[in-house]
Amino acid sequence: MRNTRTNVLLYALNIIMSLLFIIPLLWMVVSSLKPENRIFADLSSLKSLLPLHITLDNYRSAFERIPMMKYLFNSIFYVSVICISGLGVNSICGYALAKLRFRGSEIILACIIALMIVPFESILMPLYLVVNALHWVNTWFALIVPFIANCFSIFMFRQFFMDIPNEILESASIDGSGPLKTFASIVVPLSGPVFATVFILDFITHWGDFMWPILVTTGESLRNIQLGIQTFFTLPPIYYGQIMATLTFTTVPIIALFLLLQKYYVQGITSAGIKG
Repeated sequence: MRNTRTNVLLYALNIIMSLLFIIPLLWMVVSSLKPENRIFADLSSLKSLLPLHITLDNYRSAFERIPMMKYLFNSIFYVSVICISGLGVNSICGYALAKLRFRGSEIILACIIALMIVPFESILMPLYLVVNALHWVNTWFALIVPFIANCFSIFMFRQFFMDIPNEILESASIDGSGPLKTFASIVVPLSGPVFATVFILDFITHWGDFMWPILVTTGESLRNIQLGIQTFFTLPPIYYGQIMATLTFTTVPIIALFLLLQKYYVQGITSAGIKG
């Protein structure tokens, strides 16, 4: 009886927490389909969550006001390059720390863990000075190169690789496989969940980039979707229907990515928990 009550309470708590996350998203989507004068007029009732006056005018106006597809392409391009390149670089680093024994590996791991807690804002200006000295301002290099290596991703890979039995890797070594061949032919095929997890986390992180792109992009050619959204707040008149339409449009890729990879994401988070 006690277990039943506990399960009911847990399910009720999960439902409440789900609603807390879903309702703002639902309001955003519904508001994007409403005329401008109905968004806040219905705010005090349940009508705010019901698409009673559906129109696509907000989407049409938003696309006419800014080059939405160009900004979307820029975001998808540089974020995808960061994530895909990062998978290669960070997985190899994590593999070396997990399975290769070399002098100083523990010190390197300790430094990586320490760097995980350093806020990006504290290195923002030094990083900008480096990028400026390399003449990378307003280039793809400035948006991509500084973020390929990621301490948290290295740590995630390292934790996952620790669970791969050493016997499998030793067998491959006996058969003549070097470390890179063993990594590519054995470790990578066994590590789909952690690759999916790291990809999702990195994609979400850089999809929301605002501070760094606004520093290193000086024109519209490389502007990402987040800077595009800011246009609606800085150039009058401000239409909240267009803002909601833009936010809805830019949320779709994240939701689609998560739905496609959620199975592997859960497995990766579970498997890459904190271990010794």
